[in-house]
Amino acid sequence: MATKIRPTGKEVVFPAAELIVSKTDLKGRITYANRTFCRIAGYSEAELLGQPHSIIRHPDMPRAVFRLVWETIAAGREMFGYVKNMAHSGDHYWVFAHITPSFDDAGKIIGYHSNRRAPDRSVVETAIAPLYAEVLRIENSHANGKDAVEAGTRALVDFVASKKVSYDELMFALQSAA
Repeated sequence: MATKIRPTGKEVVFPAAELIVSKTDLKGRITYANRTFCRIAGYSEAELLGQPHSIIRHPDMPRAVFRLVWETIAAGREMFGYVKNMAHSGDHYWVFAHITPSFDDAGKIIGYHSNRRAPDRSVVETAIAPLYAEVLRIENSHANGKDAVEAGTRALVDFVASKKVSYDELMFALQSAA
């Protein structure tokens, strides 16, 4: 049985010029990981391939964010967003992700492709981390997992609606304005 990785609280920051790239199948299992992804996440390519992308999920990330991501990309639309990931060491790293479905020649979704860059630190610290912490607090106030995700999603959607844009539009606007 694998040992559960515990967060260290230490952040890994990577250069703005670097691009983390991964591809997954329809179930979110990793089918491609570039060298930058392997290096920053602390896994070999062999360790990542075939694993669920959630292998790098940090426990500070609200499940509601991933629900919105999956609903969006499964519907054939691209998604922009901030994600706090956890490396094999337990260290964490923030990314600004652009996630898109991959299509075959007939237009059928066959997988997903994600490009991730270093986010603007001020956006993470002043907007994203506090928002995600509040959504996670709401999720954690529910004993039932389904209720937790529903409540977190409602809080996230309500916050975004108050800005009069979609989730990914808000995330992209924050990154672009920085």
